[in-house]
Amino acid sequence: MESSLRAALDLGRLRAASPRPSASSRVYEDLRQRIISLDFPPGTNLFRTELAKQYEVSQTPIRDAMQRLEQDGLVKIYPQSKTVVTRIDIPQIFEAHFLRTALETEVVRELARQPSDETVERARSILRMQQTIAEDRAQVPLFQELDEFFHQILFEGIGRDSLHRLIRSHSGHLDRVRRLNWPDQDKIDRIVAGHAEILDSISAGDEDAAVAAIREHLSKTVSRVEEFRSENEEYFA
Repeated sequence: MESSLRAALDLGRLRAASPRPSASSRVYEDLRQRIISLDFPPGTNLFRTELAKQYEVSQTPIRDAMQRLEQDGLVKIYPQSKTVVTRIDIPQIFEAHFLRTALETEVVRELARQPSDETVERARSILRMQQTIAEDRAQVPLFQELDEFFHQILFEGIGRDSLHRLIRSHSGHLDRVRRLNWPDQDKIDRIVAGHAEILDSISAGDEDAAVAAIREHLSKTVSRVEEFRSENEEYFA
């Protein structure tokens, strides 16, 4: 419990360093997380009036958040009717994986070519937080958020923040499939080991090893897509 609280506090400090988001951005981020975590599973109806009360905002931020989520492919808006969480689309999974692998491969290659102690240490701080809570099943959502921060830091390390945002906007379907695999302790252990291997390769200035590590790290989920679909048919299109 103490270690989980410490990791949450450390993550809170990272968030505090970022500019305060607008109401619509806060609603968007929270709704996106609830959809990705399957708290709102595919097929869920989202009602603006209820959400406005829940978030204590007017319907304008709710509308703006819904429009962003629709652009991400996570909801379908039926005007004057309803908004529904979309089912997981397999072609979108592979498209997002292709985009992420292509971009992140070049990110780690550039980092290994010119290692930045600051970037590596920031990423290692995230890794240490993940190691702290890795065996606590109750902290899976926090672990998942730390995982996203880890990769964001790599992009920031070469000044390519916008590319990380691009990947994120296309990764909703992939992220939901990844969430289906999160309760697996072996999966969590592989993520921790993969992050360590990526950082060790970058620190050593070994471009080939860094590229191999990130490719291996990103390949596991897509190799099991059909397995996840057969086990959770109601979630897939």
